[in-house]
Amino acid sequence: MRGATQTKWIVAATAIALAATACSTSSKSEDKAASGGGTIAVQLGEPQHGLVPQNTAESEGAEVLNALFAGLVEYDNKTNEPKLRVAESIESPDSKVWTIKLKDGYTFHNGEKVTAQSFVDAWNWGANQDNAAEGLPFFAKIEGSADLAPGKDKKPATDKLKGLQVVDDKTFTVTLTNPFSQFKTMLGYNAFYPLPKAFFQDQKSFEEAPIGNGPFQMDGKWEHNQQIKVKRYDNFPAADGKAKLQGVTFKIYDKLETAYNDLRADNIQATDKLPISAMGTVKGEFGDRYIYKPESGVGYIGFPISTNPATYGNPEIRKAISMAIDREAITKTIFSGTRVPADDFINPLIPGYRKGAMGDAAKYDPAKAKQIFDTAGGVPGNTMELGYNADGGHKEWIEAVANQLKKNLGVDVTIKPFEKFGKILDALGDKQYSGGFRMAWSMDYPSIENYLRPIFSKVAIENGSNYGGYVNEQFESLLDQADQAKTPEEGQKLYQQADDILIKELPYIPVYTYMSSAAYTKKIKNFDTDAQGRMNLDEVELAG
Repeated sequence: MRGATQTKWIVAATAIALAATACSTSSKSEDKAASGGGTIAVQLGEPQHGLVPQNTAESEGAEVLNALFAGLVEYDNKTNEPKLRVAESIESPDSKVWTIKLKDGYTFHNGEKVTAQSFVDAWNWGANQDNAAEGLPFFAKIEGSADLAPGKDKKPATDKLKGLQVVDDKTFTVTLTNPFSQFKTMLGYNAFYPLPKAFFQDQKSFEEAPIGNGPFQMDGKWEHNQQIKVKRYDNFPAADGKAKLQGVTFKIYDKLETAYNDLRADNIQATDKLPISAMGTVKGEFGDRYIYKPESGVGYIGFPISTNPATYGNPEIRKAISMAIDREAITKTIFSGTRVPADDFINPLIPGYRKGAMGDAAKYDPAKAKQIFDTAGGVPGNTMELGYNADGGHKEWIEAVANQLKKNLGVDVTIKPFEKFGKILDALGDKQYSGGFRMAWSMDYPSIENYLRPIFSKVAIENGSNYGGYVNEQFESLLDQADQAKTPEEGQKLYQQADDILIKELPYIPVYTYMSSAAYTKKIKNFDTDAQGRMNLDEVELAG
C-alpha cells in the first residue's frame, strides 16, 4: 500500500499560507506570549497510516511529522533551495558516492542521541519491501535496493542496503547505483528522517506516539479522529531554533465547514484547508489575516488504466475528457481564483516547468473533444464514475467536471464520495475502485523529477503513488537517463522529454495548480507555510 504534499497526496481542495497577525486583545495571551509559551490549535484531517516517516506519503500525516522530526536538509521558504539542517555537510565528487556528516546536539525525544546509525537503520527499514513502506521508491537509487525490493512474489535477500555504510557516529556514506545530481535535494523529504531504536522494538506503539528529533514531541497518544497533541521539546538545539509555543493541538476534522466555523469562533487559530463555500467571503471577513500565494500542488483527474482499461485505456479518450473540462470556469467560479488552470504536469514553481506545455490537451474545446471521443469509440455503456474524498471540500468542483463531461461528451457521469481521503487511497491501492478519481500531488522535494517518478513510474505501482497503474518503457528510460545526466541542465531537458510522454498519453489530467489560501485568528503571529503546504509551527508565537 502507498499514499501528497509535503508532500505528498493532498487531502483537501484548498491549502494554507499564514503570516503575522495583529496583536491579540487577550491579556492572558499577552502574558503567555511574553514568556515564550502558550498553546494553539490548528486544523488537520485524519492521517492515513501510523505516524512513521518512511510510511507517510499524504499531507495530513506529513504535517504532524514536520513538527516532530528534523531532517538532514530543509527547504528555503522563498527559493525552495535545500539548506543543511541536521547535516553538517553533504558532499560528493561524482554525484554517486555521497558523504554525509551530522551536526552535534540533536537527540530523540527519549534522550537517545541522533547518530549516523539512526539514519542508516531508518533507510534500511524503508527500503525493505517486506515493510511495505510508502516511501520505498525514494530508496531505489541507493546501491543494493534491488536486493531489499526484488519485486512481487520474491523475498528480500538481505535487510541492509549495500550502499549505506556507517563511518562513525557522525558520518555515513551513501553509494548510489548511478549518479544522481539531485540526491541532496531529496533529503528533506520525510522518508529520509532518522528513527530511534525504540521504533524497531515496538513499531505499533511508535505509530501512535512517534519519538522524533524535532522541535515538538508528542503529548500523549494520537486520539484517532479527534486530535493529536504535541508539546515543545526543550532539548532541541537552540541553534536550530527552539519552538516558541508551549504546545500545539492538531484538531482532526472530517468536514471543512466545521473547521472554518471553529476558526471564526477562535476555537482553532489556523486552518490550512478552507471550504469552497468560504472562498467568496474569506478575504472580506479576515482581511490581512487571509493570505494568498502560489503552492507546489497540482490537482488531477486520475484514471485506473490497469484495472479498467476498457473505459480508460485509450489515450484519445483521456484527451477528449481533458479537452471537455473548462479549467477557467472551475478555477474562477468554484475556487474564486484560488486555483490556476494547469498547462503542464510540472508545477510553475519548479525549475523545468514550461508554460503551455500541454498544448491543445489543456485547452477547452467541447466540439473537438466530442469528435475525438466519438472517433475513439466512447466508453462502455456510455457511463463513467468519478470518485473523490468527501473530507476535503471537493464536491463542488468534481460535480462541475461531471456536468461538463455530460454536456460536452454526452456521457452519463455518476459521482462517488469516499468518506475520508485514506479510504479512496486504500480502495485505489487495493484495486477495489475502477472509476476516475480526484487526486492532487504536492512536492516531496523541489525537483521536476518529483512530479514524474513517484506518480507515474513502474516502481511506484506497488510501492509508491502510481494509482493508475500506468507503464511506459520510454518514460522509464528517459527518467533513468535524466538521473544520470552530467549536469542539472542536461537532466532537466531529459525530464522534460519524459514529461512530454505524459502530456501525449495523459495517464492523469492536470486540471489546476494550487494557490495557498489561509485564514487565521488574531491570537497568532509569524505563521507561514512552505511550498509543500507544511506549517512552520516552531516559529509561531501568540500575538501581543
